[in-house]
Amino acid sequence: MQGKDCGIRYTIDPKKHEYSDETKKLAMKMYYSGVSGRGVGKILGMNKANVYNWIKKLNLDVEVDVEIENLPSERELDELYWFVGRKGNSETRENVYLITMISRDPRLIVGFDAASDKSSERIQNIVDNSPEADFYYTDGYFGYMDVVFPGRHIRNIRDKKDTHNVESINADLRHYIPVLARRSRCFARKIETLYAVVAVFIDAYNRFGLAKYKYRQRKKTGELSFSVVDFL
Repeated sequence: MQGKDCGIRYTIDPKKHEYSDETKKLAMKMYYSGVSGRGVGKILGMNKANVYNWIKKLNLDVEVDVEIENLPSERELDELYWFVGRKGNSETRENVYLITMISRDPRLIVGFDAASDKSSERIQNIVDNSPEADFYYTDGYFGYMDVVFPGRHIRNIRDKKDTHNVESINADLRHYIPVLARRSRCFARKIETLYAVVAVFIDAYNRFGLAKYKYRQRKKTGELSFSVVDFL
């Protein structure tokens, strides 16, 4: 209908479209399988904003908390750059950083942050709020020099042999999360959205990593019967 005085069109008693839990779960599995939010919306006949809203809601119950006996005392740290909203105007064009800290075996993400900087203070906060380790491996980024590590810091300025595990996990993040995919025009509009998308995936990634670790304790070889998407 249309208001007589203001001329604004409105709907009397608008009906909200409720989606089932199965549809929400399917949408998230599709998204973290590499389908963009827009693509999920087109396939399932919904607004792409629904996918991000469900992820944000789920993120409220997610916490990066790794619990495993005798967690190997070696960590690797690295930074992954990307864009929020648009490509930046800086020399390297990035305007947001995703900083990750991982354990080597099992391959778990034990700490992370997404922000517009990769300062020593931000890295320090990740280290302080994650399980302590005896060894911390990083690349040559100078910001690591001002971080106080609980264990020995090994800063490799020559090659990536000490950080190839975290590099591999960061590649997994780019592979599974559409807004991090290279050569993509898909960017999160806000850092908060990027943080939520990454946090929800990391929760599933760590549960997958623990399941894989326990499975390999029993069976050293052979194809896994589950994948990270099964834990979403």
